[in-house]
Amino acid sequence: MEQGNQKISVIEKIGYSLGDLAANLVFQTLVTYLAYFYTDIYGLKPEDASIITLIVGLIAGFGFNPIIGAIADRTHSRWGKFRPWILFTAVPLGVCALLAFSTPDFSYKGKMVYAAVTYSLLLLLYAANNLPYSALSGVITGDMGQRNSISSYRFVAVMFAQFFVQVFMLPIILSVGHGDKAVGIETVMTWLAIIGTIMLLITFFTTKERVIPTAEQESSLKEDLKDLFQNRPWIIMLVVTTLIFITLAMKGGSYVYYFNNYVDAESLKSFISPITGFFNSIGMNFFGEDPKSAGFGLFNAGGIIMMIVGITFSKRFADKYGKRDVFFASLFISTLFVLFFIFYPSKSVGLMFTSQILHGFFYGISTPILWAMIADVADYSEWKNNRRATAIIFSAMMVGLKVGLSVGSALVSSIIGHYGYISTEGTQNVVQPETVAAGAKMLVSIFPAIPFFISCGLLFLYKIDKKMELQIEKDLNERRKK
Repeated sequence: MEQGNQKISVIEKIGYSLGDLAANLVFQTLVTYLAYFYTDIYGLKPEDASIITLIVGLIAGFGFNPIIGAIADRTHSRWGKFRPWILFTAVPLGVCALLAFSTPDFSYKGKMVYAAVTYSLLLLLYAANNLPYSALSGVITGDMGQRNSISSYRFVAVMFAQFFVQVFMLPIILSVGHGDKAVGIETVMTWLAIIGTIMLLITFFTTKERVIPTAEQESSLKEDLKDLFQNRPWIIMLVVTTLIFITLAMKGGSYVYYFNNYVDAESLKSFISPITGFFNSIGMNFFGEDPKSAGFGLFNAGGIIMMIVGITFSKRFADKYGKRDVFFASLFISTLFVLFFIFYPSKSVGLMFTSQILHGFFYGISTPILWAMIADVADYSEWKNNRRATAIIFSAMMVGLKVGLSVGSALVSSIIGHYGYISTEGTQNVVQPETVAAGAKMLVSIFPAIPFFISCGLLFLYKIDKKMELQIEKDLNERRKK
C-alpha cells in the first residue's frame, strides 16, 4: 500500500469539503422539508408520505449502499477508486433532486407513484455519489491528525449548506414563488442543482487518492463481508449512525410544525423584532413579514452558527482526548438541551432559542468526529485483517444515514398525523386540532432525545480509544513503508 506524502494542502481540504456542501444542499432539504413538502406542498396525506419515505428509505439503505460500496471498492481507473463516482454522478444527482421536489399535476395515485419513483432515484444517486465521496476521506491520507482536519473543513461546509437550507430557504421559496410554494421550491431546487453540480466537479479536480491497496491486498466480496460482520466497531457505528440520523431527521423535520402550531406568534414576534428590525433598517429583508417564518429561520441560524463554532473545537479536543470520548461527551450534553424543550411553555421563546444555541455548540463538536471515526474503523479492519475495504466500511455510514433519514422522516409524518394534523395544501387558514401543538412539542424534545441517549450508551462498547488510535496508526505506517 502506497504511503507517499500524507500532508494535505488547504486547497485540497477546501476542494474536498465543497463535495459535502453540494451533497448537503440535497440532504438538508430532505431532512428539513421532505415531510412538509409531501404534506403541505405536494398534497399527500401524512400516512401516505410516511409509508413512501419509510419503504423507499429502507430499500435504499439496505439495498443501494452495500452494492455501491462493494462495486466502488473494486473500481479501477486512472482517477482512482472513488473520484470517478463523484464525476459521473454530479449532473444526474442535481437533476433528480429537482425532480423529487417538483409538483406535476397528476391524480392522487399518480402523485404517490411519482413521489416513490423520484425519491428512489434520488436516494440511489445520492448513495452513488456520497458513499464514494465519504470513502475518499479514508484514502486521501493515512494520517489520523490530517483526517481530523479534513473532517473539520468538511463539516464547516456542511454547516454552510445547513445554514442556507434551514435559515433562508423557506423565506426564499415564499418570495420567488410569490406565495406559491410549489413554484418557489422548484425554482430554488433548480439553482441548488446547478450550484451543487459545479461544486462536485471542483471536488473531483482538486483531490487525490494516496492510500492505494497493493495487488496482494485485493479480496473477494465474501472476504469483505466476513471482515465486516466480525468488525465490532463497525457494527456499533452502524447502529449509532442510524440512531443519530433518526434524531436529526425527526428534529429537523419537526421544527416547521413546532413553529407553525406551538410557538406563540406574538411572543415570537416580540423576541425577534430587534433582529429583523436591524436587517430591515439596512435594506436586507431576509425574513419577510411572517413572524413564524422569520422566527423559524433565526432559530435555525442561531443553532447552526454555534455548530460551526463547536466544529472549530472538534479537532483540538479529538487530538488531545481521542475521538470516542469527545464524541460521547459532546453528544450527551447536546441531547440534554434537546430534552429541555419539553418543559418550555409556548411563550418562552428566549429559552427555546437559548437551548437551540447550546445544543448547536455541543453537537457541533461531535459532528466531524462521527465521519472520522468511520475512517478509523476502516483502518482497524485493515490493521486486524491485513486487507483494506474502505467503501464497504463507509457503507455503514450511508446505510445508517439512509435508514435513519427514512425512519426519522416517516416518524415525523406518522406522529404528527397521529396527533390529528390536517394537510394545508391548496387551502388557507386551516385550524389544526389542539392536539397538534402537543405532538409538535413531543417531536422536538422527548422523541428525538431517545435515539441520542441510546447512541451514548452504545459508545461504551466501542473500543477504539485514543491509545488504540495511536497504535493502529503506528502499525499501519510501518506496514505501508515496507
